[in-house]
Amino acid sequence: MTGPEPHLPPARPHLKTTPDGRRVREVLTYSRRGSRFTPSQQESWDAHHEGWVIPDADVDADDFSLDAWFGRTDAERDGLVVEIGPGIGEATAALAAARPTYDVLGLEVWRPGVAHALGLVAAAGARNVRFCSVDAVWFLEHRVAPGSLAEVWTFFPDPWPKKRHHKRRLVTPPHAALVASRLRPGGTWRLATDWAEYAEQMQEVLDAEPALDGGAVERWAERPVTKFERKGVAVDRVITDLRYVRR
Repeated sequence: MTGPEPHLPPARPHLKTTPDGRRVREVLTYSRRGSRFTPSQQESWDAHHEGWVIPDADVDADDFSLDAWFGRTDAERDGLVVEIGPGIGEATAALAAARPTYDVLGLEVWRPGVAHALGLVAAAGARNVRFCSVDAVWFLEHRVAPGSLAEVWTFFPDPWPKKRHHKRRLVTPPHAALVASRLRPGGTWRLATDWAEYAEQMQEVLDAEPALDGGAVERWAERPVTKFERKGVAVDRVITDLRYVRR
């Protein structure tokens, strides 16, 4: 993975300083929700977080090693997958269990979701999954080496439907360029959304990224139907799957 980068800003949300010294809050692609665990989530957290959840403070360390957390290097696995926003881990557990020779990192800031996901991952027997609750954009930029990812999964990201919030969407030209740079040649970015207008924007942005090739595809059969997809179907929203490959 990437080597030490001294003087990095912390991975957690922070205030930026403008050239003239004014403090401004970062525009983030997510908002943090409640942190209270249910009893079952607490049980899963207590059982698995020490081995499977990367502490925020560890990510900030100059000597951070993602390989050390997984216990194997690129030479010992078929690839590394990053899932941005796995929610409660329904897709994570099923897809990771079917890919034991790959390592899967879920970047999810909602801690109860991570706790729930730990239980699903354990039940699926997927020992190749780790979670981290820091900003995904920051993590990709500073803790993932260029050309090192086999796949990126982004299923049902927050559509930020109000126009004034569109700047907070994950799929934007700068973020598309960042993800493309982290994929290895032939690596794949799979996305899904139930928000038609966001699907159109996603495709427009990703079609314009010169390092990617792809578009709308039939529903990925391996992707399990998640809570968010069921909610979309229940209100007659059209589910759009996208697949883009690094040239």
